[in-house]
Amino acid sequence: MKVALAQFCSGIVPQENADRLCQVMSEAAAGGATMLFTPEMTGLLDRDRVRAASAIRDEAHDVVLLVARREAERLGIWVQLGSLAIRASDDPDGKWLNRSYLIDPEGEIAARYDKIHLFDVDLSPSESLRESAAYRGGQQAVVASVPGATLGLSICYDLRFSSLYEALTNAGADILSVPAAFTVPTGKAHWEILLRARAIESGAFVIAAAQDGDHADGRSTYGHSMVVDPWGEILLDLGKGEGLGFCDLDLAKIGEVRSRVPAVANRKEFAQPAKPS
Repeated sequence: MKVALAQFCSGIVPQENADRLCQVMSEAAAGGATMLFTPEMTGLLDRDRVRAASAIRDEAHDVVLLVARREAERLGIWVQLGSLAIRASDDPDGKWLNRSYLIDPEGEIAARYDKIHLFDVDLSPSESLRESAAYRGGQQAVVASVPGATLGLSICYDLRFSSLYEALTNAGADILSVPAAFTVPTGKAHWEILLRARAIESGAFVIAAAQDGDHADGRSTYGHSMVVDPWGEILLDLGKGEGLGFCDLDLAKIGEVRSRVPAVANRKEFAQPAKPS
């Protein structure tokens, strides 16, 4: 399978991001990719939640999702739309969804995944980040069939929770998607090592399309979109800057690696330890 990874520097205007996505989808299809992977928050990256509220739409009216579906059908390509900020009409608190989409070559939505692990952290006594203040966390792990493989979906901060990837591979996933918008400090410290760890423990390909650069909302992201094979080898690293990369996945490598190190097959359930008194 030939895949393409788009490394974006998404801004605060969804139509501009949609135009960029349209261009990249054409380039991916022209390059012979079966599937394009895009980063977390492909459609809108804006930490000013008052301003973002005026741009976030429900699924039926999100301009980036509409463009992705239209172009997928026109080009005959799969798209793993890393994530979009989506307005949830059924949330009494008015919270949004950080939702990932798998779109098939007919332009249909083949799978949806809502980010389970939300980034809530105290950076200092005076600064904190609360993703859960604006977003409703997901409750369901998701896998979906793609050509020749089963894809497990996750988003950014999920990467730090190995139990999610255990659940995905137990359900048959042999490719894991990790779209992200890692900050520069955490990206330098943990991005590569966590991606390689998830690939090794799962005996799976990990495909991680990332945001990169200095964004219009003032944040900076790390980049280094990657493809890691089931042995933990890095097949593609896009480094810094917006761009599009291609990688050929030898899907036979999954079975070879899982035969050599059968960690997935050897998993055992066990009783949890009691906390010491």
